Amino acid sequence: MTEMRWHQHQLRVRYGETDQMGVVYHPNYLTWFEIGRTEFIRELGYPYRRIEEKGLLLPVIEAGTSFKKPARYDDVVKIYTRVVEISSVRLRFAYEIRRVTGEAAADTSFSFEPIGELLVIGTTSHVWVNPSWKPVRIEKEAPELWLLLNEHA
Repeated sequence: MTEMRWHQHQLRVRYGETDQMGVVYHPNYLTWFEIGRTEFIRELGYPYRRIEEKGLLLPVIEAGTSFKKPARYDDVVKIYTRVVEISSVRLRFAYEIRRVTGEAAADTSFSFEPIGELLVIGTTSHVWVNPSWKPVRIEKEAPELWLLLNEHA
């Protein structure tokens, strides 16, 4: 395995993602985690559509978040995502949501260190299943994806 790198994906906080207090409503961070892992896998050259075409699903079985500071309307944030655990049937991602400005906002793709002001940290755990929701072994069903994920774990 190589040194763990973070994939980064940038977005701007939309008004509809905020609550009456003017901060990002907490369930939106789970949506951002999904965006992060989807873009992470796409960047590896294996978009989710291709995974689903192989008859594979990757449901969330556990999620956790820790809120440090709020994101607000019109902030530019980066979703940092990386694989922290991988097995034949399970996959665990870590996330950091960070507010960025200036040159930090221009950085893209993979990096070894997240930059910007830390707002939220989180994790999601997943299990590989078929359309009948039976667990499958990813190295047998999609060996090329198994190799790509292991290279980034």
